[in-house]
Amino acid sequence: MAPLRSPEQSGISRSIVTWIVGLSLIAVVGLGVGLGLLHAFGLADWNKIQQARDVGKLGGTPTIPEAYQEVIDKAAERCPEVPSRVLAAQIAVESGWQADAQSPAGAQGIAQFMPSTWSQYGLDANGDGVRDVWDPRDAIPSAAELNCLNRRLVSSVSGTPLHNILAAYNAGHGAVRKYDGVPPFPETEQYVEKVIELAQRYPSP
Repeated sequence: MAPLRSPEQSGISRSIVTWIVGLSLIAVVGLGVGLGLLHAFGLADWNKIQQARDVGKLGGTPTIPEAYQEVIDKAAERCPEVPSRVLAAQIAVESGWQADAQSPAGAQGIAQFMPSTWSQYGLDANGDGVRDVWDPRDAIPSAAELNCLNRRLVSSVSGTPLHNILAAYNAGHGAVRKYDGVPPFPETEQYVEKVIELAQRYPSP
């Protein structure tokens, strides 16, 4: 017969098991998203996505992953004020081209939509009948469309229009209107600066 355990020991054991199970579920979910992307884009494209992500981190000349080039170009047509180089830089800063990215605040996918924002502005851009925040073919065009909406909503605000559009994506159009320009939030100011700086490093189309 197994020795009796104290309630404290049993509680610790249950906590350990719960922790292990939780980590396992996270690993399975992450693997599922990764396998889904491999299925959608293919192994060769996936490797190119990884390489483009690494180049951006190292400070070299960034490239738009080949698997996303057409998606970026078509999405940018939705909002000419945010050209493809800027949209690509925006996605790179948001997620590093990681379609399975999830922030501590709950932002999801390659374009880092909060669930409430996605439910309102997410598009079924690839026409498969599903508005999928984890699918770059839906999320990237949705980001471009949101940029265009923000352009209209902050059109009367002082400052550089493109900076205001990017700030609205990060902090919300209400904050941009409230401060009559890029809000004085360190995160938002750094976000705008990073996107603009990275966009200038992308090769011309």
